[in-house]
Amino acid sequence: MPHSYDEFNPLEAAEARFDLAAAALNLNEGMRKVLRSPAREVIIHIPVELDNGRLEVFTGYRVQHSIARGPAKGGIRYAPDVTLDEVRALASWMTWKCAVVKIPFGGGKGGVICDPSIMSDRELERLTRRYTAELIDIIGPESDVPAPDLGTSQQTMAWIMDTYSMHKRHTVTAVVTGKPVDLGGSQGRTEATGRGCLIVTLQALKKFGIEPKQARVVVQGFGNVGGQAARLMSQAGLKVVTLIEWDGAVHNPAGLDIDALGAHRKATGSIVNFEGGENVDKDEALYLECDVLVPAAKENVIHSANAHKIRAKIICEGANGPTTALADPTLKAKGIFVIPDILANAGGVTVSYFEWVQDRQGYFWSEELVNTRLEEIMTASFRDVVNYAEKHDVDNRTAAYMLALDRVAFTIKQRGLYA
Repeated sequence: MPHSYDEFNPLEAAEARFDLAAAALNLNEGMRKVLRSPAREVIIHIPVELDNGRLEVFTGYRVQHSIARGPAKGGIRYAPDVTLDEVRALASWMTWKCAVVKIPFGGGKGGVICDPSIMSDRELERLTRRYTAELIDIIGPESDVPAPDLGTSQQTMAWIMDTYSMHKRHTVTAVVTGKPVDLGGSQGRTEATGRGCLIVTLQALKKFGIEPKQARVVVQGFGNVGGQAARLMSQAGLKVVTLIEWDGAVHNPAGLDIDALGAHRKATGSIVNFEGGENVDKDEALYLECDVLVPAAKENVIHSANAHKIRAKIICEGANGPTTALADPTLKAKGIFVIPDILANAGGVTVSYFEWVQDRQGYFWSEELVNTRLEEIMTASFRDVVNYAEKHDVDNRTAAYMLALDRVAFTIKQRGLYA
C-alpha cells in the first residue's frame, strides 16, 4: 500500500484491490489504465424550489465506469456525505460485480448531496426529476440503467422512469430497475440481495461441512439487505443469534424471531429492548464467536484496528465495502473465509438484470422463476470464485477481482479500441 494510503477512502480501497489483482494477472500497464479509468463522469448542479419557496442548489454525480460488456448499471444514492470519490469507487465495484456474475452490464453509480430525511416527498420529486432531465442524454436502456440505493426507493425510480418517458414521448420501463411491480418491476427484487447472501452462505457452509441448522449467524444492519438476509436465513433454518443496528444490538443464543423483531422495531422505532432477546453492546456484538458474520450496514466496519477481534468462520459481505483493504491480510491470516461483496451482494444486480430483460421482452416471470434463476447464477458464480482462488492460491476477494478484471479485459481486447 502507498504510504499516504487512506484506509477509509472507498476509491483508494477499490484501487488497492484492483492493483493487487492486476499484478496477479500480469496485466500490462496500458490495460490497467483502461480498466482503472471511468468512461465518463458527470457533475451537475440542480436548482430546486423548496416547499417554503426558498431556492436551493444540490450537487449531483453520475459516473459510468465501464460500458465494455453492456450498459452501465448502478444505483443512485441520496445522502449528505456523498462524494465523487465514493461514487467512482461504487461505479468500479459495479463493473467487477457484474463481471463476476457474468451479466452483460458495465458499472455505473450516481449520487446527490442532500439529506432526504429532512426533505418532503414533493421536494424529493422535484430534485429527482431535474436530476433525471440533466442526465437525459446519457441514461437509457441501452446506455445506463440506474437503480435505487441509499436514500432512494421504488418511488424515486418511478419518478425517473416517468421523467425519462415524458422526454422520449413514450413509456420506457427499462430505463431503471427497482421499480414498483405495477410499473414494470420484477417479482423477487426486494429480497434479491438478501437472498443472494443466503445462497452463497449455504454454499460456504456446505464447503465447511456445517449443517445450516447448526450455524450461528450475526447480522449487522436491519435495512433491506440485512433485514431480508436475516429473515431468509432464519426461514432456511440458520440461527440468527445477534442483530446489530446503529442504535444497539440484540442477542439470543437460541436464535432471534426475525418477524417479531421487525414488528417490535415498527412499533418502537428501535430493535433494543426486544422481549425475544437481550440487549448487548453494538460494537462488541461484531466480535461474537459465530459461524457466519453478515456485515450488511455500511462501509469500513471491519478495518485494520479491529479485524483481529473478528471470531467468525465465514464473512458474507452484504454491504458494499464493509471491509477495508488493510483488514484483508489479517482476516486471511486468521483463516476466515470471506465471501467478498462483489460476489456476496450481487443478487440485487442479478435480479435487476432480470427486470431489465423482462421490461425489454414485455413478458414477466413468476417469483419462483426469478428465484430459481438467481440461485443458478449465484451458485455458479460462488463456484467460479472459489475454484479460481484455489487454482491461483489467493484469497476469495483477490480471486473475484482477478476473475472480473480478466473478463472485462478479454472483452475489451475482443472489441479492440476504436480510433
